[in-house]
Amino acid sequence: MKSLVYNKDFEGGIKLCDRKTPEIINPKDAIVKVTLSSICTSDLHIIKGFVPAAENNIILGHEFVGEVVAAGEEVKTLKAGDRVSANCETFCGECFFCKRGCIKNCQNGGWLIGCRIDGCQAEYVRVPYADNALTKLPENVSYENALFVGDILSSGYFGAEMCEIKEGDTIAVIGAGPVGLCAMMCAKYMGAKQIIAIDPDETRLKIAETQGLADFTFNPHKSDILAEVRHLTENRGADGVIECAGTKETFEMSWKIARPNAIVGVVAMYEEDLTLPLPSMYGKNLTFKTGGVDAVHCKKLVELISEKKISTDFLITHRFRLENIVEAYKLFEQKPKGCLKIAIESSYVGLVNPTYVLPDMLQ
Repeated sequence: MKSLVYNKDFEGGIKLCDRKTPEIINPKDAIVKVTLSSICTSDLHIIKGFVPAAENNIILGHEFVGEVVAAGEEVKTLKAGDRVSANCETFCGECFFCKRGCIKNCQNGGWLIGCRIDGCQAEYVRVPYADNALTKLPENVSYENALFVGDILSSGYFGAEMCEIKEGDTIAVIGAGPVGLCAMMCAKYMGAKQIIAIDPDETRLKIAETQGLADFTFNPHKSDILAEVRHLTENRGADGVIECAGTKETFEMSWKIARPNAIVGVVAMYEEDLTLPLPSMYGKNLTFKTGGVDAVHCKKLVELISEKKISTDFLITHRFRLENIVEAYKLFEQKPKGCLKIAIESSYVGLVNPTYVLPDMLQ
């Protein structure tokens, strides 16, 4: 089968190769025919060598939807023919951490698919602990509707959940990329009164505004962010801050714009060690919550999509066929204007190298 393989010896780190179709190894496994997949920034971190746990010579990718074609004898909730979305985390559901909802730290799983075992940038993928890792889709939820449930939508929900949002809160979201936009969506669903989007990319700020996700948008290159946030909050600062950008500057911004006793939720990945300037922060009594997504709400998120309460369809801005996936990764890394998420289709009928035309709202 066609597969995108990461190998540090390849030019550019990736190459489309032929690999053997996966088989069930454990009775709790399922084999999924990948219908749609997407590219995550964490894939780029692997390619650049910033994920030490990543195995060399594996198939990349962990964000996908598809159809179950085989299920192990101990899989209880799924059968061949079921349409499913995948959780970015593999978890057993039985260990110390799983029982406490901390599936990211599962003692028998964690980030496996596309990192430590073969991932989804292929025609088929093996999914361990399938009952936990896959969510069955209702008839009114399409593959496109559910593509981002198990990763970026879960990450956005995780970031908003960390902030313990109360009705009427003002929430600042740093970074209006796909995760940041999902965080805004989830914060609004949880009851935030004001959402402040912060990003240097004017196109992404416009998307946040036109999609109704942000009440106020600011470009840090054009505005004094601390002054703007204080102006909107009677000089207090934001009730919660969700840091989705992942730079030294945005991390510093996150605690500066938070009000005293606020929560700063950090869902971004960083490429360098950062330091907390505790003397400067003294007296703010902030709570920091950090770490990878605990994607425990996939079923709930699918239900919210089914009920038309949230939608991530607008995030798909580019499409490629699997045979052109190397070009898709190059485009995603370049981040051209308007690029949010790329959908990879095994059976896409269209341009070999499709280009994206900005919607009228972004012209």
